[in-house]
Amino acid sequence: MEEDLFENAGKLNFNNIKTYTAYIKNNYSEVGKKKLYRIIECLNKDTRKNVLSLAESLGKFIEKNENEISRVKDMYEFDKSFGKYIYVAGVDEVGRGPLAGPIAAAAVVLKLNYKEDNDLILGVKDSKKLSPKNREALSNIIKEKAVSYNVAVLNSTEIDDKGIAWCNNEVLRRAVLGLKVSPDIVLSDGYAVKNLNIHNEFIIKGDARSASIAAASIVAKVYRDNLMREYSGMYPHYGFESNAGYGTEEHIQAIKKLGTCKIHRMSFLRNII
Repeated sequence: MEEDLFENAGKLNFNNIKTYTAYIKNNYSEVGKKKLYRIIECLNKDTRKNVLSLAESLGKFIEKNENEISRVKDMYEFDKSFGKYIYVAGVDEVGRGPLAGPIAAAAVVLKLNYKEDNDLILGVKDSKKLSPKNREALSNIIKEKAVSYNVAVLNSTEIDDKGIAWCNNEVLRRAVLGLKVSPDIVLSDGYAVKNLNIHNEFIIKGDARSASIAAASIVAKVYRDNLMREYSGMYPHYGFESNAGYGTEEHIQAIKKLGTCKIHRMSFLRNII
């Protein structure tokens, strides 16, 4: 198909060309920018409007992909800007505010000294700005490519006993200390992690600026959301599979009607029950 396209795109069926262009978009890292530009050049020699539209869409695809590479490179460079550290860990938590379920944190050490663009984890950003499907896919890629990662969890009983402020710090601390690779510096989102005994820099809006923090936010959220879906099977009346334990109207009404379950944070429900 490829050689036929290079030799004479005008003789090929449009649906075949469309299928092939979809394939090369999905395999952009393997096809490469130079070959893609050559394909666009071939398509632009065609007189059919629909084929020319494919060429235009491929051009826009390259531009979008290059912009994403540039964005993610800036996030990697931000993490490298703190000094010549070998291992930089990003850490972030999820689940500080829900009425039920644990608080979770992830720590991630990325390979910042990448050799090729293919080594970058494209798409990393604040986990809340990603669709569930994209978060799940990225979490798997992060865990596959990371030098090390770890997830820590503190349950609702511990939150009630120790308070959310203590648990918020402790879950971040445990996530870092559980890494198989000991980091030289820890980047945290918004505020410092206390009692860590590792150099720590806190970054305002860190999940938008740091690749490592963004990766940690994605891994933590996917882990906790999946855990809450498991809990929804045990406690099916509270909508945990969709609200992740947060205080939606549906969730609050279920508490008022049915009472609480084992994973509810009783210290968070004083104004409800």
